[in-house]
Amino acid sequence: MHLDPRRGYDLIGDIHGCAHTLERLLVELDYRPEGGVWRHKRRMALFLGDLIDRGPRIREALHLVHGMVEAGQAACIMGNHEFSALGWHTPAPAGSGRQFVHEHTPRHARLLQETQAQFERYPEEWRDFLGWFHRLPLFIDAGRFRLVHACWDAELIDGVRAIHPDGCIDEAFVRESAVPGSLAARAAARLLRGTDMPLPQGVALTGRDGLTRTAFRTKFWEEDPQTYGDVVFQPDALPEHIAERPLSTAQKANLLLYGPHEPLLFVGHYWRRGRPAPIRANLACLDYSAVMHGKLVAYRLDDETRLDPHKFVWVEVQPPGDAG
Repeated sequence: MHLDPRRGYDLIGDIHGCAHTLERLLVELDYRPEGGVWRHKRRMALFLGDLIDRGPRIREALHLVHGMVEAGQAACIMGNHEFSALGWHTPAPAGSGRQFVHEHTPRHARLLQETQAQFERYPEEWRDFLGWFHRLPLFIDAGRFRLVHACWDAELIDGVRAIHPDGCIDEAFVRESAVPGSLAARAAARLLRGTDMPLPQGVALTGRDGLTRTAFRTKFWEEDPQTYGDVVFQPDALPEHIAERPLSTAQKANLLLYGPHEPLLFVGHYWRRGRPAPIRANLACLDYSAVMHGKLVAYRLDDETRLDPHKFVWVEVQPPGDAG
């Protein structure tokens, strides 16, 4: 995707339906509504996906971001929640053993329920937004900086580019993602959900979200990890006896490494807490749990090739009842 090198860019993390909070952040970044679209005289917003689900004003958030994108004031990449919404509505290929790409289980229904409820009276709008989701690229490579929702895997991205040079997928790609081991399945899992590692055999952990898992999210930038605790990257910490467990040679070999000399990389997805800051000089996560009453975060990118800790901008999300 071509981005105008003369403009500055404001990269914005996961919104999840917090439309009022997004408006407050845009004001903080000196954007103003003109002709029904939020605009900046010299800069452009870049959204890292996960516009939908969970939050109180999903429809309003989609209209705001879509309006900016259509007016050339923003670009937006795919998040795992947009991809899941497409999968919910896309029939699975014959022989896959399922009816839809994203199976209609109670767990999946729970994730999409706020979005469906808020569009219940606007079915045509929802169909239009699903069509727009297909036009959201899985990644943006602007040369000196990159955007992906969860994890930059060069090999998988090259595979997607061979079929979809602009990173924008189609219904066939969504359908293929239901086939285990396919390029679409591997790319959707890695680029949109990140890397993970199985917990020791027989161990399952229940997170603060109430879901029980047998794997944990891992870093994709750690250069010399020795233990499980060195690679864990998720809101829920591992129990100490598991965190101290040594990684095997095979586990180390399977870890992905985004090197320290690669271009700047911006991701969302990971529900961080605390004061926004770089993970390291070329990597930043901009998801700071806005929909969980954390922060909605942006990074003001100009011509730097290493991240500046002073260029993070954020707004605190208001308490329940005022949030969103």
